[in-house]
Amino acid sequence: MAIFGSGVHPKDCKSLSSGVPIGRMADPQKVWVPLSQHIGKPAIPVVSAGERVLRGQLIAKKAEGISANIYSPIAGTVQGVVGHITASGKKRDHILIENDFTDEGIDLPVREEWTQEQLLARIEEAGIVGMGGAGFPTAIKFDVKGKADVLVVNGAECEPYITCDDRIMIEYGSELMQGVRYCMQACGAKYAVIGIEKNKPEAISAITALAGKGIRVCRLRTRYPQGAEKQLVYGCTGRVIPEGKLPVEAGVVVANVHTVLSVYRAVALGKPCYERVMTVSGKGVREPANLWVKNGTPLREIAKLCGADEGSARIVCGGPMMGEAVFSLKVCTAKTTSSLLFLDATECEEKSASACIGCGKCVQACPMGLSPTFIEEALFRKDYAEAKRYGASACIGCGCCSYVCPAKRFLTQSVRLAKKIIAERKV
Repeated sequence: MAIFGSGVHPKDCKSLSSGVPIGRMADPQKVWVPLSQHIGKPAIPVVSAGERVLRGQLIAKKAEGISANIYSPIAGTVQGVVGHITASGKKRDHILIENDFTDEGIDLPVREEWTQEQLLARIEEAGIVGMGGAGFPTAIKFDVKGKADVLVVNGAECEPYITCDDRIMIEYGSELMQGVRYCMQACGAKYAVIGIEKNKPEAISAITALAGKGIRVCRLRTRYPQGAEKQLVYGCTGRVIPEGKLPVEAGVVVANVHTVLSVYRAVALGKPCYERVMTVSGKGVREPANLWVKNGTPLREIAKLCGADEGSARIVCGGPMMGEAVFSLKVCTAKTTSSLLFLDATECEEKSASACIGCGKCVQACPMGLSPTFIEEALFRKDYAEAKRYGASACIGCGCCSYVCPAKRFLTQSVRLAKKIIAERKV
């Protein structure tokens, strides 16, 4: 095990839900299924208002280029394509479906034997994307034309509170291992490494017992952001991804645990990607849970089921380090919604930024070796070329700099903004 430098050690707060087996949430009366559940172009609707659809039916096809298919999570009647609020605060197109509670469904056809090309086609057909949060279409990531010999499976789950991947490894170990084999075949990898942080001993034990030829488990040091792509690859293989390059340049393909499980479900069971396991946690939740939830489920329905306090100090979609604060529980779940957190006043703080004191803690903590304060200063001066020279484009948005800053500066937001402007203006 290679050890990456820097990073931070936040309280993991996983005990709230780590011992809770995965349950299943009842289907809601209505779902608002986002057409953008992935990186790239929104999917194109193939159903219209008044049409009855079945669970597992294609309702929006992938657009040209980078995109992904979208499937109906329930059986019911399409009410139309409507604008609906997202976690970012903007309205985006969703397909509204009213449940008829028949649960009539259709599956994709399955076969005994699969070629590499057939596996890639099935992964694309099923609409599988990176379910750790990135949302990049998996078939595109796996189509590496023989350039990778290692599949790294991300079971680190380094964000505090989130335990859905941990529970998947414990409860769906056999299915996960078959999914790893499918993924290895799809991307042409000769062997696989499953990286799991040491704070998940039950998952490590379960997966190690099932690992077969060409698959090994790597016990990773518990340190945030161990699950970030560059840090994970280095920790599992000792290989370094060149700056500005993808893992394939180091001969590696990376897939999240839940993504691998989704590949198994699509290939072996014919289940397209229309539901996921997510964690509901935080001290504002009476009954923390890990749940199978249908895509398009309003967050308010999940909050009611788990007895969450809607007046919590902060509500977050995703982890507390990289997730988004939610201002409305009308927001609906998507393929990448890994968790919903209800944090009370003891779990978060109201920040009042003061002047930088030049302590250098942000530099020490940054896993990418950046100087966040210098990037922030360049941003304020609108000197984006200088921000680029300081490495803003290499930021992975992990939040370590803001976490350690004694002046409570919003460094992560500043560097993210600089990175966005540099990309948009092609500085």
